[in-house]
Amino acid sequence: MLSTLAGFLLHWAIIALSLWVASHIFSGIRFESTAALVVSALLLGFANAIVKPVLILLTLPLTLLTFGLFLLVINALVLLLVAALVKGFRVSGFWTALFASLFVSLLSIVFGALVGGSDPATTIQMPDGGNWL
Repeated sequence: MLSTLAGFLLHWAIIALSLWVASHIFSGIRFESTAALVVSALLLGFANAIVKPVLILLTLPLTLLTFGLFLLVINALVLLLVAALVKGFRVSGFWTALFASLFVSLLSIVFGALVGGSDPATTIQMPDGGNWL
């Protein structure tokens, strides 16, 4: 359980760091306080885990029709939803949300790769003791 909590806190910190960097890169994203940044990171993680899969399922025909490019729109809508729910977090418009969500996603992947390392639970053991992945 402790490793699950540590993984959650690490993921939360990575999202918060990515949002903070995005707020310095994009002039249309602003946090009024550190608390707004922390709450936004937490809510963005929950929205990505709960709301985003529902949106993907509901828009599956459109996503298939656009060869997956509509997923970028869903990412932007999730970021706009979080900005609407968190007092002190502002996103100026859809295009800012689109490019910022893409930036935050890529930066989170990079930070996660740098910090995460290899997780023993994700490796598949071969019968003779070697690793497949």
